[in-house]
Amino acid sequence: MTAIKNRYDFMLFFDVKDGNPNGDPDAGNLPRIDPETSNGLVTDVCLKRKVRNFVQLAKNGSAGYDIFVKEKAILNNLIADAHKEDGVKQKEKGEKTEAARQVMCKKYFDVRTFGAVMSTGENAGQVRGPVQLTFARSVDQVVPLEHSITRMAVATEAEAEKQQGDNRTMGRKFTIPYALYRCHGFISAPLAAQTGFSEDDLELFWQALVNMFEHDRSAARGEMSARKLIVFKHDSSMGNAPAHVLFDKVKAKANHNPVRDFADYAFTVPSQADMPQGIALEIKL
Repeated sequence: MTAIKNRYDFMLFFDVKDGNPNGDPDAGNLPRIDPETSNGLVTDVCLKRKVRNFVQLAKNGSAGYDIFVKEKAILNNLIADAHKEDGVKQKEKGEKTEAARQVMCKKYFDVRTFGAVMSTGENAGQVRGPVQLTFARSVDQVVPLEHSITRMAVATEAEAEKQQGDNRTMGRKFTIPYALYRCHGFISAPLAAQTGFSEDDLELFWQALVNMFEHDRSAARGEMSARKLIVFKHDSSMGNAPAHVLFDKVKAKANHNPVRDFADYAFTVPSQADMPQGIALEIKL
């Protein structure tokens, strides 16, 4: 497959209602926030995980679309498998690392998309991925809520004896009533040429961003939805305008406060006529 030839910048808007989009393990799993502004945060790692999970479900490990960083994977074993490929085994020692790196890019979607450090065991080098995401930040301030919950059962007989058969366990649950998040992303054509990130990979990536929350439902996350995916396609590999100039053209403003629904926001989205020369506007969602 031929690598993409164009640079892309994109913006993803997604929201959460009565859920915890990304708990912070260092804060008792409270929703992540910026302590100085009270804006909500969702890490790039969290979003990449959802993309990986979608691709894993959609492609079911088919050739060229396996996932390197997945649940219960032992990464060094997967790197070692690359060194066992015929095209790698026959290489001289100094060439094996690059040959194994190419095998990993060809086999794993997330390696050629996001990159990976693969020098932790049998060396397959490092890959700097063409697709990069920022933290997502809520458009407005958020107020995390804490709820008491009750479990009507216990885990052990010892717990039951302590409660004299009442078998109730109290717990806590954290949610955000509503928040709209904004994430920025970047796709580099020169880096895509190094990993083999193709037009087919790009289309699958767009599908993942639009649909990843549809296959990631849980009681903890409440209701999460992708709301807008705005793509700026440059007509060159190096780009025709700075990313921040393009991102600044898109604005979301609440019609009133407190906000409790996506419909409470008014969006300013540019038209093609507003684009700098060499930029094509694509609305994916």
